[in-house]
Amino acid sequence: MYYLLVVNLLWAFSFSLIGQYLAGQVDSDFAVLIRVAIAALIFLPFTSWRGLPKPLVGGFWLAGALQFGITYLCLYRSFNVLSVPEVLLFTVLTPIYVTLLDDAMERRFNWWALLAALVAVSGGVLIRFQPLSGDYLAGFLLLQLANLTFAAGQVLCRHLLARYPTELPLYRFFSHFFFGALLLALPAFLIFGNPDRLPQTAMQWGVLTWMGVFATALGMFWWVKGSTRVDGGTLAVMNELHVPLGLLVNLLIWNRDADLQRIALGGSVIVLSLWINRFARRQHA
Repeated sequence: MYYLLVVNLLWAFSFSLIGQYLAGQVDSDFAVLIRVAIAALIFLPFTSWRGLPKPLVGGFWLAGALQFGITYLCLYRSFNVLSVPEVLLFTVLTPIYVTLLDDAMERRFNWWALLAALVAVSGGVLIRFQPLSGDYLAGFLLLQLANLTFAAGQVLCRHLLARYPTELPLYRFFSHFFFGALLLALPAFLIFGNPDRLPQTAMQWGVLTWMGVFATALGMFWWVKGSTRVDGGTLAVMNELHVPLGLLVNLLIWNRDADLQRIALGGSVIVLSLWINRFARRQHA
């Protein structure tokens, strides 16, 4: 679980950095491409090309295309029509997608895991609910597609690693994940990218580099590794922690107005969902 907590903190910074320095200033397709390319280059020297089950390699390519190709292409586009708080609000449904997909992969239905996910979602809504105005429908739909593919990618990786165990450590073949993401990120930039909106300042390049190394390369690696050490319900709930953490980062660094009481209340509800899931696991055992 510690891996997932660290990654949630990294991703909490990501939302604010994207909204502050990249959204509306740097072409979104280029930003995704650079992040994925940096991450792929970091793991490339360690890549093993032989001795791996083909379904495992192909599955990681698919997971990368889903979780970083489609997800982040949709996420960056949503910042063009939504504010950072609205983006955080519309991502609260991810735990439900994780729970349902994980149960589908296991050919079962776990009411307790779904209940924990619903409680976690309610905590996220408590924190971030506010009257919406303007053209937010397109952003909402983009983020639901992003939520679904992000959930599908992490559930797929988790089950692939369980079904096809290998003696090689994860870092020896994790680059295949980013190769799959490049299959979508590169054509997306070539087709839809705007060369006139490339990064213009050292700060923008610095943010992209930080995102590529920490939020993308290390973040995704630790997230996939952490997902194999928890059950599906805990993984679903951990997908909700970015909401209070993201708002706290937005408040502490950029002094944006935030209701600390609502953050505390919603955060407590998310912690409660973890307890519900753990209680259910003990009862089942």
